[in-house]
Amino acid sequence: MKLWLKLFLAGLALMTLAAAGTLLAARYFIETPMDHASNSTVVFTIEQGENLFTVSPRLEKQGLVRWGEAFRTYGRFRKATLQAGEFELSASMSPRQILEVLTSGRPILYRLHFPEGLTMREVAQAVNATGLTTAKKFLAACNDRDFLKSQGINATNAEGYLFPETYFFPRIPGQDPYPILKTLLDHFRATVAGLPQFKDPDELYRMVILASLVEKETAVPSERSTVAGVYANRLRVGMLLQCDPTIIYGLGETFDGNLRRSHLQDPKNPYNTYVHPGLPPGPICSPGAAALQAASSPEQHDLFYFVARQDGSHHFSRSLREHTNAVIKYQRGGRPFPSSRTSTPD
Repeated sequence: MKLWLKLFLAGLALMTLAAAGTLLAARYFIETPMDHASNSTVVFTIEQGENLFTVSPRLEKQGLVRWGEAFRTYGRFRKATLQAGEFELSASMSPRQILEVLTSGRPILYRLHFPEGLTMREVAQAVNATGLTTAKKFLAACNDRDFLKSQGINATNAEGYLFPETYFFPRIPGQDPYPILKTLLDHFRATVAGLPQFKDPDELYRMVILASLVEKETAVPSERSTVAGVYANRLRVGMLLQCDPTIIYGLGETFDGNLRRSHLQDPKNPYNTYVHPGLPPGPICSPGAAALQAASSPEQHDLFYFVARQDGSHHFSRSLREHTNAVIKYQRGGRPFPSSRTSTPD
């Protein structure tokens, strides 16, 4: 009996030592980086649907953990669920730190920034530059009427609704453009939520069109509401809007930077507001918050004309005669129009 007891106790001691050794080894693995002194980082990608079984050997292969199988066992013990995305990892990180990053850390974010006044195609180029998706895919999404309708946008495309802002996105599986488009539309809706026309889709659409004209006509913040008031006055009395940026938008890629009289007289351009009355068929750019606010509440005045000064601001006039004199002063250097000229466009 004494012999068996001694053997049992010896075996128990060995098992205890083995267990303690295993725990110490596990703790060493979990808490010890591959290279304490490493200053370099790598971008580690986890695709949608990947798990510990596929990720662990890649971590070992890239020199981020000593033993992929041990990392997988540790992750399963922690009941870890991996995120999809791109993560910045280093050999100076312990397996515990790496698992924390892959399960709850912040993925690498890509910056998307575009200013007010860009067209939908120009925004698509800005999106393309991030590498998150292609301009072609983004434009296809912008023309998806079913998706726009699901987002409360009553328009043929997303022109005018791509809210200008600075955004940050993680890498999107399959270069799917819809998460990007939805975020831009969400910001637009949040911006106009407090405006009076927001509840009426048709009124909202007309407001966005007007805001896009205001955005393109002036970069002076204090003038936006005044410009909106000029267009509101013209619409009220049935005057032509005579907005140069609408013609340029209608010309598209054929515009060479020189707006000619033939362009002003061309009825084939549906965006020619020198020929076609009322608002153009749709927005001509992405207006910012200030232009949207101005279009929703145009300044009430009796002004019908404006002309650009040399400093980029505008002179506003009540009558055609006053406007003609302003054009002579600010754009023609004091030279009068030929006697055959009877009117001056904006």
